[in-house]
Amino acid sequence: MSDAPKADDFHLGAEVVSSDAKVVGELKRVLVEGPGYGLKALVVKEGGRFSGLLLAPGSALLADEVIVPLDAIGEVTHDRIQLKVAAADVRRMAPYLEFRTRETTSAEALEDESSVLALSPAIPHSVEEVANKAAGDLEIEGGENVMLGHSGKRLGSVRDVLFDDGDLVGVVLQPEGWFKRDVILPRRFLDRSDDAALFAQLTESDVENLEPFESE
Repeated sequence: MSDAPKADDFHLGAEVVSSDAKVVGELKRVLVEGPGYGLKALVVKEGGRFSGLLLAPGSALLADEVIVPLDAIGEVTHDRIQLKVAAADVRRMAPYLEFRTRETTSAEALEDESSVLALSPAIPHSVEEVANKAAGDLEIEGGENVMLGHSGKRLGSVRDVLFDDGDLVGVVLQPEGWFKRDVILPRRFLDRSDDAALFAQLTESDVENLEPFESE
């Protein structure tokens, strides 16, 4: 363990534990701040027990992702993040996703009414999710799609993030089609036009030259 955790220490999927030994959840996303793409904050997805979702499984609007500032981080290993704050303090942290109302069409309103009668109601069309981040921030989530520009081709999905002295170096890409092993997608190729995927601005010939990822 390290007394002063560095950005290099954080890995997507790591378990997050409060200072009073409560399992909060797991590291879901990292937020990096442009233009240098330095690590800004962690987004932790709370576990069902910690968030209370297990007690209210029908609460589709329950915000269960919180923004954890870097100064709340204690010791870190590859698979575990120890917080300096107690569970009660984590529950007071800002949610990552906010829910706002919007106008709906007649068809959407009818669909929402039908959903209310279902066993597992969906989030109504009158509510939209908004990420609580600055316009210049880039969010990177484990498992999200990485697309080849705007060609509609899927390169693969994000497996992990790579930092060096606090700056994002790139992502570990679990490829689809081109390779049989994970590769490193350098930061300079990364872009995002929406919150649904990362977009890699490179050619197919560039993809073939990406370096394989060697796990330590």
